[in-house]
Amino acid sequence: MNVKVNDTVQVITGKYKGKQGKVLATSPKAGTVIVEGVNIRQKHEKARRANETSKIVSEEGPIDVSNVEVVCDKCGKATRVGHTVADGKKVRVCKKCGAVLDKAYVKKSKAKAAEDAKAEAPKKRTRKRSAKAAETAAPVEETVESTPAVTDGE
Repeated sequence: MNVKVNDTVQVITGKYKGKQGKVLATSPKAGTVIVEGVNIRQKHEKARRANETSKIVSEEGPIDVSNVEVVCDKCGKATRVGHTVADGKKVRVCKKCGAVLDKAYVKKSKAKAAEDAKAEAPKKRTRKRSAKAAETAAPVEETVESTPAVTDGE
């Protein structure tokens, strides 16, 4: 199954054709997905306690995974999913523009790029204790210098 939870998908057939939504749940064995705002069903709930009231609740029902296509974040179009290997990991790729669809992989690659930028210009490391000692030592030296000047004047 090429669709994962939190993917944005577009319905390509049926009553909700053209509607986009986020995938809330997947069931690979049944080959279905639950999409936010698609296949809305009404369910009657009975009051189970004395202080509750009976009500009618709207909830999303499952639809077949073959009726949805993943929407690419870069090009914004519903596309089929391809697979490639990048940095030793198998990732999902947009067939139209070639962008990576796996959000976790994109975050990791951005984090690596940020680490590489930090590696180019390393910061000078200072310990907190030594910084505090330097701050406290500086005023003490000034007071020591000022006291001999007063004694020399007498």
